[in-house]
Amino acid sequence: MNPTEKPALPQDTRRDFPHFASIPTRWMDNDVYGHVNNVVYYSYFDTVINRWLIEEAGLDPLKGDVVGLCVESQCRFLAAISFPDDVDAGMRIEKLGRSSVRYGIGIFRHGTSELCALGHFVHVFVDRAQKPTPIPPTMREAFERLLSRPARA
Repeated sequence: MNPTEKPALPQDTRRDFPHFASIPTRWMDNDVYGHVNNVVYYSYFDTVINRWLIEEAGLDPLKGDVVGLCVESQCRFLAAISFPDDVDAGMRIEKLGRSSVRYGIGIFRHGTSELCALGHFVHVFVDRAQKPTPIPPTMREAFERLLSRPARA
């Protein structure tokens, strides 16, 4: 791609995300331009991932033997969201390693098919001494349920 070409728009749809969490926006999320500030999208990522980890994968962030540390995150902004919109944060597992996982996150305006942001977030799981550790079996099974599969022809 040459520097003057725009990157292709993502083709991801709601069907590409097997898990969703509804998240309300707050008045304070808007910036001076009247839309949700870019840093808030990372909060949405963190919310959908950690809520799912606690509720579905058995993560105990306060007393558990392992925790996930974010080592990489990225967000591509596609359409503005503003308070009082609610968002639907879709989540999938894009890559599952021995001690790491890459989540794909799609942010949609609540109840619509409009993809407003697309990103990823990588956790490396560590023990309480902060040394990488294998993902526990129960957690791995939960991740496998959301693992993206290549699209069928």
